[in-house]
Amino acid sequence: MDPDKPIEQGLSSEAVQKRRITSGWNELQNPDRRSTWKLLYNVLAEPMVLLLLGAAGIYLLLGEPSDAAVLGFSVFIVVGLTLVQEWRSERALRALRDLGSPRVRTCRDGQWVIIPGRELVPDDLVELAEGDRVPADLSIRSAANLRIDESMLTGESMPVEKSAIASTNPAEAIQLFAGTLVVAGHARATVVSIGAQTSMGRIGRSLGEVQTPPTPLQIEMRRLVVLFGVLSIVASTLLAVLYGLMRGDWMQALLAGVTLAMAVIPEEFPVVLTVFLALGAWRMARQKVLVRRSAAIEALGAVGVLCTDKTGTLTENRMALAELVVDPTENPRVAETALLRQAARASNTATRDPMDRAVLDRAVLDRAGQEPVPVDANRQPVRTYPLGTMPVFAQVWRSDLDGGTELALKGAPEVVLSLCGPDTGHNVVRLAQIQAMAGRGLRVLGVAAATCRADQGLPDRLDALTWQWQGLLGFADPLRADVPAAVAEAQGAGIRVLMLTGDHVDTARAIARQAGLGAEPRIVAGQDLDALSDTELGALLARVDGFARVRPEHKLRIVRALAAAGQVTAMTGDGVNDAPALQAATVGVAMGQRGTEVAREAASIVLLDDDFSSIVRAVRLGRAIYERIVQASGYIVAVHVPIAGLALMPLFVDAPLILLPLHVVFLELIIDPACSIVFEREPVPAHIMSRPPRPPEGRLLRAKTLLSSLAQGVLVLLACVLVHTLAGQAGLLPGEQAGLTFVALVAGNLALIFRFRAGARTWQAVTTPNPALMWVLGLTLPGLALVALNAHVATWFGFAPQRLEAFLLAVAAPVLVVALLDGILRRTGSKQAFAA
Repeated sequence: MDPDKPIEQGLSSEAVQKRRITSGWNELQNPDRRSTWKLLYNVLAEPMVLLLLGAAGIYLLLGEPSDAAVLGFSVFIVVGLTLVQEWRSERALRALRDLGSPRVRTCRDGQWVIIPGRELVPDDLVELAEGDRVPADLSIRSAANLRIDESMLTGESMPVEKSAIASTNPAEAIQLFAGTLVVAGHARATVVSIGAQTSMGRIGRSLGEVQTPPTPLQIEMRRLVVLFGVLSIVASTLLAVLYGLMRGDWMQALLAGVTLAMAVIPEEFPVVLTVFLALGAWRMARQKVLVRRSAAIEALGAVGVLCTDKTGTLTENRMALAELVVDPTENPRVAETALLRQAARASNTATRDPMDRAVLDRAVLDRAGQEPVPVDANRQPVRTYPLGTMPVFAQVWRSDLDGGTELALKGAPEVVLSLCGPDTGHNVVRLAQIQAMAGRGLRVLGVAAATCRADQGLPDRLDALTWQWQGLLGFADPLRADVPAAVAEAQGAGIRVLMLTGDHVDTARAIARQAGLGAEPRIVAGQDLDALSDTELGALLARVDGFARVRPEHKLRIVRALAAAGQVTAMTGDGVNDAPALQAATVGVAMGQRGTEVAREAASIVLLDDDFSSIVRAVRLGRAIYERIVQASGYIVAVHVPIAGLALMPLFVDAPLILLPLHVVFLELIIDPACSIVFEREPVPAHIMSRPPRPPEGRLLRAKTLLSSLAQGVLVLLACVLVHTLAGQAGLLPGEQAGLTFVALVAGNLALIFRFRAGARTWQAVTTPNPALMWVLGLTLPGLALVALNAHVATWFGFAPQRLEAFLLAVAAPVLVVALLDGILRRTGSKQAFAA
C-alpha cells in the first residue's frame, strides 16, 4: 500500500508529514502576529527608550562620554526586559490561538480522532455533523440530508443542499468551502485545499483589515495614558524652562526636563494591560477555560447572574437508559421490546447525542439479554424530521410489508402524548408515570410510532399523522460531584445561578435541589414564558431558580430581560440555535466538548471540559486578574509621585539635580518587573469570592482609589525629603545627600510593592509567598547596596559612597512610614480608605 495516497482508513502519519512539508498548516496568516523584528521596532519606538537616547546625547554634549555610555548600556537592558515581556505575552497569545483552533474529526492511521483544524492536510478524510464549521475546502464522499449555510461567502441566507458528485476537475470537486456552516445532516469528505489556498484564504486580506473595537478597560487605560502623557509633557517642559531661567544652565535644565518626563511618562499602563490579560487568559486555559475575547476577563468580575444548562454542565452527561416504562395493561416483555425497537429507530446513528447513544447501545439486546432487538443496523431512514418548534425527533423507514413507510418518534413526553390523541384513561396513568420518573431525577422521553400507506405522501407536519403510544424512556445522568460546592461558592460571591434545561419541570426541580439551588427550587416551564410580556418576565426572573422545557428563543428572551434589568449575565450554550443568546449575553460560555463550532464562535469563553465548576473558577480567576490590574495601576500612580517630586525638588530648593536619567532607569528596572511579573503572579485572594460582583460601570481607578494611591506616594516622597533634609543638616556633601535620598526612594518603592500587593494588609503581604517578588528583592537590594556603598559604582551614578549606618537609616525611613500608615489604619479600622 502506498502511504502517500489517501485511503478509506485515512492518511498514514508518514503521509501527513510529507503533505505538511509541502502544504504547511491549515491556517490563515494572522495579521496580529508580530515577528521578533516588529516587536523590536515597537520597543525602540517607546517614549522611555527615546528619552534615554536623548539623555545620552545630552551627556555627550556636556562632555561626559562615560555617563552617555552607561545610559546607552541601560537602553539595552530596558529593551531586553521589554522584549522578554512582549515575547511572553505573544507566546501566551499564540498558545491560546492554538487551543482555540476548531476541532475536526478525521481518520489517521485507520483510527478516527479529533484534532485541531490547523493540523489538517490535503487528502485528509473528515467527518462533519450539524453545527460544525467546515475546516477547509472539501470534496464530499458521502452525505445524508446535508445542508450548508454559505451566507458568509455568497450572502445567500437560504441553506444549500449538498451531495457527493463524481468529478476529475479539482475545482469542480470542491463542494464544501472553508468557513461555511453545516446546518443539517452529516457527511464524510476529503480535504482538497487548506489555509491560504481555500476560498476563505483568498479573501483573508480583507478579513485582516477588520479591527476589533477596544474594550472598556483598554479605553480607560488609554485615557490614563493620555492624562499622564499630557501631564508629563507639560510638567517637563515647564521644569526645563523655569530651571533654565532661574539657574541659567540650559543643558542642565534640558537634562532636568528629560528626567522628569521619564519619571512621569505612563509607559507601564499598557504593559500591565497587555501582559495581565494575555497571561491571565493563558492561566485560565490551564484551568480548562479558553478565553476567546479579552473583554470577557473584564466582565467576569461583574457577573451577577449565571445561566447554566443542566445536561453535561451540572450533570456528567453520562446517560444510561435506566428505565423502560410501558402501559400496565401490556405484556411487559413484548411491550418493552417494541418500545426499545421504536426508540432505536427514532435515534440518529451518526449523532454524538448521549441519549441516542444510550438507546442504541441498549437496543443490541432485549431486557432479558438473550434475543437481539432489530434496529435496522444496515438500513438508512428515508426521511428525518429534526427538532423544531416541537421538541421531538422522528425518522421515516421504508416498510418491508406493503411498500409504505413506518415512522418512529421520540421527544418530550407530554408533547408525544399530545400527538397520540385523547385517551383519558391511559393518559392519566401516563402523566403520573412521567411525573414519578421526573421526580426521581430521571430525564424522560416519550416514544410513539405511526405508519403511512404506499399511496399516501409523507406530511410536512408530524401532528397530521395518527401516532401510537409506545412508552417512556428514563435516562439517569448523575449530578457532577463538585457542583453543589461550586453553586455554593457562586452564591456566596453574590451570583445568582439560574438553571435552563429542556427537561421536564419535575426533572429540573430534582436536579436543582441536588445542586443546591434551594430546598424547593422554583422552576417555570418555558411554555409559560410565551404568555408573558417583557415587563412580566423581568419581574418573574427575580423570584425563580430555573426554567424547564426552554427553547433557544426562550434563552434569548431571558438574556435580554436580565440585561434590561441592569444585570451582567453569563449564559451557557452548545447548539447552533444558542448562538444568539450567547452573543447577547455579557459573557457567552460555550461547551468545548459537546458544543457546536457555531456556539463556540459566538461565545467569548469556551469550557474545555463542559463543567459547571469551571465557570465558577473562571469567575474567580477573572475577579483576581482584574484586582491585580487595579493593584498594579494603583502602584504605578503611587510610585511615580516621589520620583516626580524629587525631580522637581531642585526647582524649589537651592540644590543640584537629585535624580538623573540613569537613576530613573534603575527605578524602572524595579517598577517594570513589579508591574508585569510580581503583581501578575499574586495568588488568588481567599476573600475574592466572598464579596459581591463589582459594579459594571465601575472605574479601574475610582476617585477614592486614585486619591489613596497619590496619598501613599506623597508619604514616601515626604520620607525621601526628610532623609534629604537630615543628610543636609548633618553636613553631608551633595553627592552623599543625593545618594541617601536615592536609597530612600528605592526602599520606598519596594515598600509600596508590599503595600499594594495586599491592599490594606501590608503585614499579610510580607508573609504571603511570591517567587517573582523574591527575585526582584534579591536583585534590587544587592544592587542598591552596590550603588550606595561601592565607590566606583556610586561614582557612575553621580553619588558619593555612603556609610553603612547611614545607608540602613535611609532604607528604614520610608519602610517605617509605610508600616506606621498600616498600623494607624489597622488601629482605626479605616483600611479601605487606603486600599488599592
